[in-house]
Amino acid sequence: MTVYADLHSREIWLSPFCEDLFASFLRSDQRRWGEVYVNGLVSVQGRKSIRRISNQVVGRPVDQCLQQFINQSPWDWAPVRQRLAQLLVEAIRPKAWVLEEVVFPKNGSKSVGVARQFANSAGRLLNCQLGLAVVMVGEDGGCPVNWRLLLPRSWDEDDGLRSRARVPAHEHSRPHWRHLLQAIDEMVVDWGLPPAPIVVDGRSMPGVELLLAGLAERGLPYLVRVSPGTLPAGGAGLPARPVLEPLRPRLQVVQGQAGARPAGTGHRWYPRSGARAMWLTDLGRNRVSDLAGLVGLRNRAAAVLASVAAESGLQHFEGRSFQGWHHHVTLVSVAHAYRLLGGGLDGRETEELCLRPHG
Repeated sequence: MTVYADLHSREIWLSPFCEDLFASFLRSDQRRWGEVYVNGLVSVQGRKSIRRISNQVVGRPVDQCLQQFINQSPWDWAPVRQRLAQLLVEAIRPKAWVLEEVVFPKNGSKSVGVARQFANSAGRLLNCQLGLAVVMVGEDGGCPVNWRLLLPRSWDEDDGLRSRARVPAHEHSRPHWRHLLQAIDEMVVDWGLPPAPIVVDGRSMPGVELLLAGLAERGLPYLVRVSPGTLPAGGAGLPARPVLEPLRPRLQVVQGQAGARPAGTGHRWYPRSGARAMWLTDLGRNRVSDLAGLVGLRNRAAAVLASVAAESGLQHFEGRSFQGWHHHVTLVSVAHAYRLLGGGLDGRETEELCLRPHG
C-alpha cells in the first residue's frame, strides 16, 4: 500500500499517480521515463523540449533515453487513456464529452500527418497536423482523454512519408465524423465508460449529417452546432414547427421527425435568434436549461485545450513518428489531469482514486 506524506503537495503524489496510470507498461524503465516526461510537462517553464526536460528534471543529459521512450518504445497508449478516463469519471463527474479539432502548426513537412491543409477550427489553410480530441468536461474542469490524428489523403499515397513516420498499414485518411465515432465507440464499448451527452461544433465539419446519424444509431444523446441549412441524414424535407420557449426567449425550438432515429424519435433545432448557426439535439424541449449548460461546457472545453497548449506543452512534440505523436498527446493529457486533480481534489479523494484497482 502506498503511503502519502502530504497529499496537498503535488510532488508527493506525482509518483503514485504515474504508477497508477502507467501500470500497463511492461518494463520499469518505461514507467520511470513516463514519470520523468510528465514531470517535465508540468514543471518546465516555456518550451518543454526533451533537452530542457532532461536538464531540469533529471539534471543530466538523458535526451536519447527520452527520445526513445516517446518515439520508439512500443508501449500502448490506449490503457493509459482508459485509466485516465476512469479516474476523471469519478473525480469530475463529466456532464459532457466535447469533441474538438486541435491544430498543430508545423514548419517542415516530414512529421507525421503534416500537410498544407484546411483547418476547420481556424477557418484557413495552414501547414499543420490536425488532431481530434474528446474532452471530458464537468463543473470542476475538464481534460482531453482520447485522441485521433487526421492523416491527409496525400499521406495515403506516399510510401516514403509513411515509412519514415512509421504509420501503421491500417491507418489512412478518414473523415472527421468517422474518427469521432470510432473514438466514442472505443470509450463506451472497449473502456466501458458511462456516456455523457456528446457536444460538438460541426458547422465546418464535412459530413456532419453522418456524425448525427451515427450518434442516433448508437442511442447517444447529443448537442451539435450546425449551419442553418444542415439537416440530419434522411431528414431533408421534413415539416418543421417553430415553438417559442418562454424560459429561454433567445432559443427557438423547431421540432421535426427524422429518419435517423427509430420509433419516431424527433430531432430538435435550437437556433439563436439572428444567428448564422444553430444547435441540433435530441434531448427534448423540457431540457432547455440543460442545453444552455451544455453550450457553456463546450466553451469550457475550448478553454481547457487552450490551457493544455499553454501549460502542458501540447504543441511541443519534437518527433516525427505516428506512435510518438500519440505517446506525446497521451502524456500531455496525463500532465493536465495531474494539474487538475492536484488542485481540484482533497488528499483523501486523491488517495482513494490513485489506489483504486483498475477496472
